[in-house]
Amino acid sequence: MSFLTVLPLAIVMVAGPQLLSAIFLATSREWRRNSVLFVVGAGLSISTGVSLTYFLGGVSTGGAAESNGILSLVVVVLIVVAMISTFLGREDSEPPKWMGKLDRATPRFSFRLGFLLLGVFPTDIVTSVAVGSYLAANGLPLWDAAPFVVLTLSLLALPSLVVVVLGARAETLLPRVRDWMNDNSWIVNEVVLAFFLVLTLT
Repeated sequence: MSFLTVLPLAIVMVAGPQLLSAIFLATSREWRRNSVLFVVGAGLSISTGVSLTYFLGGVSTGGAAESNGILSLVVVVLIVVAMISTFLGREDSEPPKWMGKLDRATPRFSFRLGFLLLGVFPTDIVTSVAVGSYLAANGLPLWDAAPFVVLTLSLLALPSLVVVVLGARAETLLPRVRDWMNDNSWIVNEVVLAFFLVLTLT
């Protein structure tokens, strides 16, 4: 799988409450353990979805060229659906109420949150299935999914990495970023999705 294929897939995986939760956890009381376990939970969830699809033979897509085209089509459809859903829900684009409790999250809760957020969202399920199906249809080894998994987890780890790099300055920066994303979440999602739609189509 090429980087230009993996990148939009990873963006689709984290766009929305997934990345916002990572920012909240990076500003929580036990941010180190919370952030690490959130990413670990997400990694386990994604790997499980891809692996199950792979070992079950994936969704039948025919030959290599056809499966490659179908994967690209799945990416485009996912991004378009996400853009439409984001636009239609722009008036109610407030984060879920449980996000307000993330500043007091426990490591155990953070692990469960990472596992569930990346494992139960329809777009995440479809994306993991698409990756597993692509590998199975093309006779590729399962570890070829590693770039997809690693890139997705890297995006989720970005907020905590900012804290590590910026130190005390992050205590001021990240809350501002979090609040701005809360107030403008639908705009952020639309811009990101539109960028990767163009990237996928070119």
